[in-house]
Amino acid sequence: MKIDLTETTSSKINQALISARRAVGAPAIGMVLTLVIVTDEENAYDALKAASDSSREHPSRIIAVIKRLSRSPRTRRDARLDAEIRVGSDSGSGETVVLRLHGELANHAQSVVLPLLLPDAPVVVWWPQDSPADPAKDALGALAQRRITDTYSAEHPLEELAMRAQTYQPGDTDLAWTRITPWRSMLAAALDQQPSAEVVSATVEGESDNPSCELLAMWLADRLGVPVERTTSGGPGLTAVRLTTKNGDIVLDRADGSLATLCMVGQPDRAVALKRRETAELLAEELRRLDPDNIYESTVKFGVEHLDKKDSDAPAKKAADATPPAKKAAPAKKAAAK
Repeated sequence: MKIDLTETTSSKINQALISARRAVGAPAIGMVLTLVIVTDEENAYDALKAASDSSREHPSRIIAVIKRLSRSPRTRRDARLDAEIRVGSDSGSGETVVLRLHGELANHAQSVVLPLLLPDAPVVVWWPQDSPADPAKDALGALAQRRITDTYSAEHPLEELAMRAQTYQPGDTDLAWTRITPWRSMLAAALDQQPSAEVVSATVEGESDNPSCELLAMWLADRLGVPVERTTSGGPGLTAVRLTTKNGDIVLDRADGSLATLCMVGQPDRAVALKRRETAELLAEELRRLDPDNIYESTVKFGVEHLDKKDSDAPAKKAADATPPAKKAAPAKKAAAK
């Protein structure tokens, strides 16, 4: 069920939501949180689809805030609120309110959103693109217990990553960090199978200026306290991680963005599923926990500058992997990670 409201108010939107729920036969509110999406018209469809898909795991009220800035000075002063309400099958397992803020009202989005928040329920704010410099101090971000950004969508991801470290507040998180959860789990499980293996260095290979690659390298350097080398490849995304231990190397190689190979000394090579996940899956994972992520905080504050950078490409990497270990050239000198 869809309802369009033009030149409306937050009060009228709430009344329309109640009427819509009754019309579809769901008068009770069974949602667990409010998800506020701050986006633009260009990216609103993809963001709303991802949020709707994730709501099947986390029933929620989705509020999309779209700021429509007028071109002419005269219309820029006019404040107008248009809304689109979606309930039932049109909104996953919750309900959706799309707000279009025109003119001066675009500068006061928090005043419109506040009356629409679910009572006594957590609030999560997500910026798919163009996140504020300090999400916790943003007017909408201040309403939330959890603030989700995505440095991968930034024009300069590594600069954005450094900004996230400087402005971090408990509750901040990044989808670039969420993307490496399967990698972190797989590497931790591999080390558990080698309890006597002491890691002495590591190498992370992936696309240039990919924040997920940088975060994985920083996580390894921070948690293991060893030198970590960051090399580049043609992608897609992360392509390989090599942990050098006194007992031999542990290698997790994913060349095609879908299937990875795990190699460890004393064990046969294993194929593991490590596909690149959709935004809806990433968002659903973030909504599972609303407490501060201390590991992310420690990792992002570690700093990209502590990593040893080395340019390479995929063909050169494959050629090196094809060379027997005894004939490989000595590795380049790695800078200390701490």
